[in-house]
Amino acid sequence: FAGGGSSSLPPGGLSLTEISQKLENQKIPIVTHIISDEDIGNVVGEKLQTVDLERVLKVLTDPHYAGLYDRHVMAIERLLRHYKQGFLMKDLVQVRRILNICADRIEEGLVCYVEPLVDCLCVCALPFLMEKASDELAYRQISVETASQLAFLMRVDVSRVRLQICRTLAQIYDGEPPPQDVRDHKPAGRKYNQAICEESDISETLVRTLKLLDKDLTVRLAVISLLQKLSGNSTRCCIQMLSVNAAYTLCSRMTDPDPSGELLFRSVEILWNLMQHGDSEQVAKQLACQECVAQLREAFVYLLPRTFSVFDRQLRNDVLVLVQLLAATDCRAPFIEVGFLKQLTLFATFEEVKSHSPLVRNLKLSKNHEDFELKKLLISTLVSLSSDPCALPVLSEGHFMLALLSYVKPNEPTSKPRELPPAYVEELQLLALSALATVGPKMQADFVSCNGCNRLLELLFWCTEASDDYLGYGNAFHGAGGRGSKRAQMRRTLRAISAMVTTNNPDILADFVDQDAIGALSEILASSVSAGNRTGQAATAVVNDDDTIDLEMKREMLGILSGLCENSLHNKDLFGPSGVATLVQFLRTDPGLLSSGLGHYQLVIGAIDAVWCCVVGSYTTEDCFLEREGVYLLLDLLERCPSDLHSLILGVLLDLSENEKTLPHLKTWKGGREVTAPHLFCALWRDTEASIGCPRRPDGSIGDLLSPLMGDAQRKQLVTPQPANWPSRSIVEVAENVRAKIYALFYRIGFVDLPGINAEDHVTLTLIERYLDYKLGEVWDEVQRELELEQVRPVTPDREALDWINKCTEQETLLVAKTQSELMDAKRDQEVSEEQALYSELREDHRQKEKAINDFSDFVARTSDYSKLREAKTRQLASIEASRIVPLQQDGAAFHSTELVNLQATVFCNTSVKLQSTPADILGGHMNVKERLTSWMTNYPRGGGTAGGQTTGRSVEIVE
Repeated sequence: FAGGGSSSLPPGGLSLTEISQKLENQKIPIVTHIISDEDIGNVVGEKLQTVDLERVLKVLTDPHYAGLYDRHVMAIERLLRHYKQGFLMKDLVQVRRILNICADRIEEGLVCYVEPLVDCLCVCALPFLMEKASDELAYRQISVETASQLAFLMRVDVSRVRLQICRTLAQIYDGEPPPQDVRDHKPAGRKYNQAICEESDISETLVRTLKLLDKDLTVRLAVISLLQKLSGNSTRCCIQMLSVNAAYTLCSRMTDPDPSGELLFRSVEILWNLMQHGDSEQVAKQLACQECVAQLREAFVYLLPRTFSVFDRQLRNDVLVLVQLLAATDCRAPFIEVGFLKQLTLFATFEEVKSHSPLVRNLKLSKNHEDFELKKLLISTLVSLSSDPCALPVLSEGHFMLALLSYVKPNEPTSKPRELPPAYVEELQLLALSALATVGPKMQADFVSCNGCNRLLELLFWCTEASDDYLGYGNAFHGAGGRGSKRAQMRRTLRAISAMVTTNNPDILADFVDQDAIGALSEILASSVSAGNRTGQAATAVVNDDDTIDLEMKREMLGILSGLCENSLHNKDLFGPSGVATLVQFLRTDPGLLSSGLGHYQLVIGAIDAVWCCVVGSYTTEDCFLEREGVYLLLDLLERCPSDLHSLILGVLLDLSENEKTLPHLKTWKGGREVTAPHLFCALWRDTEASIGCPRRPDGSIGDLLSPLMGDAQRKQLVTPQPANWPSRSIVEVAENVRAKIYALFYRIGFVDLPGINAEDHVTLTLIERYLDYKLGEVWDEVQRELELEQVRPVTPDREALDWINKCTEQETLLVAKTQSELMDAKRDQEVSEEQALYSELREDHRQKEKAINDFSDFVARTSDYSKLREAKTRQLASIEASRIVPLQQDGAAFHSTELVNLQATVFCNTSVKLQSTPADILGGHMNVKERLTSWMTNYPRGGGTAGGQTTGRSVEIVE
C-alpha cells in the first residue's frame, strides 16, 4: 500500500501482517487423488517401454551364455519389440555394439544372427528418437559414428544384410520418414539425418565396398544407387568419394554385363554429379587413363546405334558429355592410344564425308533433338581434343576440316522433308564457324587444300547481300544478336577469317588478297560509317554504333585489314584512298565514348593499329592520310584519350614522322585552348615522370643529379649480375613508358623555334634533349656496378673510359641543371617585368582618373567663382597668344578682332561636344535636339578665336 490511514487498509480492517499470520495458521487440505491426461485419454502416441541394453549386451557377451544362440536371438527380438518405433539417441552406443557383435558372429559362420541383424537394420532406418530438443546437438557425433558403422557393416558377406544396409542408409538420407507417434519423444528431422550422413564416411566406405562386389550385381546396383543419391546434391559427399578414386572405380567397370542397363546409367549419373559438385580437374585426372577411356569408348559405341528410344539417345549424349568434359580438362588423355579419337572423327564426319567403315554403314542420324545435340557434342569434343598436337594428324586423316567447311555456305530459308530444320542448320553452321576459328590455325594445310579462303569470303558476301530473304533465328550461344538478320553468320565468319589471317601464312594471306578481301572489307566498313551511302543495303552491313556486336564486327574487320597489309607494301597500296577515308572516320570517334563499355575503346585501338599497318610505310597512303588531316585527328585523340593509348598513338606518329610532309602538320596543330603539339608532348613527358616517380623540383628541374631519369621502381631494384643475353634494366625501362617516343618525336621536329611552349616546357625540353645521353650513362653505370659485384676489375684503358663516361654524364647533368636554373630565373624576371608593366598601367589609369577629378573641380570652381573664371580666361588668352608665330597686330596693318563679345567659354573647344541635357521626352526627342544643336554649332565660330579666324564644324553627343 502506498500510504497509511484507514483508507489504505483492505476490506475488513486487517493489516498485511495479520493476514499473513492467519494464512500460516490455516491448515490447507492435501489432494491425494490426481487425474492425469493419460487417465482421461488425452495423451497421443504410444508409450515407449525402455529396455536395459546393458543386460542385453551382457547376455550376448557373457561367457556363460556363449553357446546359447537361441537365447541371444530371443533377447534381440525382445529388444526390437520394445524399440519398434526407433532407437533413442542416448542408446546408439549400445546399439552399435549389438550390431558389431551380430556381424562378427555371422563372419564366424553363425547364420542364426542374420535375421536379428536385418531386423536391427530395419529399425535403424527409422529416425532416431530424442527426449529433449538438445539431444540433436548433444548426440550429434554419436549419430555420425553410428551412420559410419552402418556402412562399415558392408564387410558382412551376406547379400541380404548388404541390401538391407543400403536400404537403411537410403532411408536415413533421402527417405520419407514413416509416422512415429511416440509419447514424450520426438524423431530427428530429415535435414539432421542428411547432415549426419554427409559428415560421416558413408561415401568413402561404399566406394571401397564396390571392389568387393564384382560378382554380386544386385548388391552392386544397390550400392551404386545409394551413391547416386549421396552425390546428387552434396558437395561434401562428392569430395569424399573423389578422395578414394570414385571416378576411376565407377568408370572402369561401368560396361560390365547388366541385363537391366542400370549399371551404365547410374554410373554415368554419378560421374556427372562428381563433375558438377566436385573438383572437375580431379575427376578428369582419375578418368585420364587407358582403362577408363576405353570404357567410355565401349559405352559410346554400344549406345550409338541404339537410337530407338529417347532414354538410350539421352544416355548416349550423357556419355559423350563426359568425354567432352574430359577432353576440355585434359586434352592429353589417351584418346589416341585406345582409338577413340579416330572413331569420334568418323562419327562426326560420316554425313559430310562418305566413309566405308562398318561402324557407320548402317548408322543414320534423324531429325530429333537428341541426334542434333549429338552432332554438336561431337564437333565440340573434337575441337577440345585439337589442343593436343598429336591429335591433328588423326583429324586431318578423318577430313575434319572438310566436314567443317561443308557448312560454310549460304543458308536456305526452307528445308526438304528429310533434312534438318533451318534453325538446326543455322546452329550447326555457327558452331562449325566457331570450330573453324579454333581448328583452322592448327590445320593450315588442310584449310588451303579445301579452298577455305574462297568459302569464307563467299559466305561474307552473302551476309552483306540484301536480295536474299533469309532471316536468322538467333538460337543458342553462337547465334546471339542474329535473330531476324545475318549478323550471327557475319560475326562468326569474321572471327574465322581473323583467326586465319593471324597465322601469317603467306599462302593464306595471298589467297585472301587474290579474292579481293581488302576491297570487300573496306567497302563494308565504309558503308558502316556512312549509313545510306549504298541503296538496298543489308541489315547486317548497316552498323549501329550503340550495338556491341556491330562494334565487335568493325574491330574484327580492322584487325583483318591490319593483318593483310602489315608486311606487304603492295597490299597497303591496295588499301588505297577509300580505306584511308574509312580509317579517318573511325579516328573521329568521340573520346567520351571510350569509357562507355560498349566496345568503342577496342574499336579505336583497332583503328590506330590499322593506321600503323595499312598506312605507315606506303607514301601513297601516307599522303592521302595527311590530306585528310589524319595527323590532326591522332593528336586530337592523344590530347583527350586515356593514358593507356598514349604509347600506341605516339608510336604511330613517330613512324609517320619519317615522312617529311608530316612535320608541318605536327608543328601547326592546335588543340583545345590553343595547345600545340610540342606543349602536349612536354606535358605527357611530365605526367609520365610523375607516374613513375622521377625526382623533380617544384619548378620541374632535375632533383637528383646522379640519376636524373630513374623512377622509384628502378631505384629500389637492386643491381644483380645478369647473363650477357639479358637486356639491361635501363633498356627495359625504355619500353615501359613513352619518354623514348617523345624524345624521338622532338628529334624529328627539332628542339628550337617550337610554337606554343612556355618556360616550363623549355625546362622540360632541356631534359628531353639530353635523354639519350642520360640513358647511355645509366647503362654504363649499370655495367660498372655489375662488374664491381662480380669482383671484376677492368683493365686500365677500360677503367679510364668508364671514369670519363661518368664524368661526362655528371658534367652534362650539371650543365642541364644550370640551364634549367637560368630559364627559371628568366621566367621569374619576365614575370616581375610583366607585373611592373601591369602596375604601370594601373598607375596611369589612376592618374587619368585623378586628372578627370581635378578638371571637374576646376569646372565647378569657374562656375561658382567669377574671379577664377576671369583667371581662366586670362590663361586662355595667354595660351592663344603664345601659340602664334607672328604678332597679332603688325605695323601698317588693319586689325580686326575675331573674338565674340560676352563669350563665357574659358577652355579650348574640341570638334566633339558632349552635353548633359534634360530627358528626350521633354525636348521632343533626340533627333530634334541634335539637329538644332548641330546646326547652331556648325555656324558658331570656335571660342577664343584662332589664327586666321576660321571656324570648324562640331559633332554633338547627347547624354541624358
